[in-house]
Amino acid sequence: MIALLVRDLRLAMRAGGGFGLGLAFFLLVTVLVPLGVGPEGATLAKIAPGILWVGALLACLLSLDRVFALDFEDGSLDLLATAPIPLEGVVAVKSAAHWIVTGLPLTLIAPVLAVLLHLPEGGYLWLVVSLALGTPALSVIGTFGAALTVGLKRGGLLLSLLVLPLYVPTLIFGAEVVKRGAEGMAIATPLLLLAGITAGAAALLPFASAAAIRINLR
Repeated sequence: MIALLVRDLRLAMRAGGGFGLGLAFFLLVTVLVPLGVGPEGATLAKIAPGILWVGALLACLLSLDRVFALDFEDGSLDLLATAPIPLEGVVAVKSAAHWIVTGLPLTLIAPVLAVLLHLPEGGYLWLVVSLALGTPALSVIGTFGAALTVGLKRGGLLLSLLVLPLYVPTLIFGAEVVKRGAEGMAIATPLLLLAGITAGAAALLPFASAAAIRINLR
């Protein structure tokens, strides 16, 4: 399992669409929004939680079509499906690799980029906490979408259409945590709901993803 994780991390770094692309997209979003809506600090502070979470969500979406594509193209996916390692474990490792390459760097750099959007001081901690809790769900849900579309030519658009509606609850509760934290309000309810989404996705979706891969490989 560890060898598979290391292999996927190396492939993600070499093939592009991972670490650098996600961070660059996140940076572009946070730079362009002030140019579009104006430099007023009060306006930017009000929309900052939503903009930061939307940017992180779309950055995670960029590399999803490559989660299984390279393995499918070179035949490695067939070998992984018949390997002693359960396919559900393979899917979990793929999700973890995607999060390490995309979600983790976004979580770490988000407070720096939040300065550009004038996020109130109280929201920085909860921005990191919400992204740390929510981005794993984005990777797991995205891996499920990638499993559904593996082997399809030009499946990137279909993948986006499948995954984006499933991302909505995570987006809503993640942004709400940051908003309430910035305003000094209680954050327990959206934070627990966000954690519940991540836990439920991590527990259930690897089995659904493995089943989808087996169907696509027949």
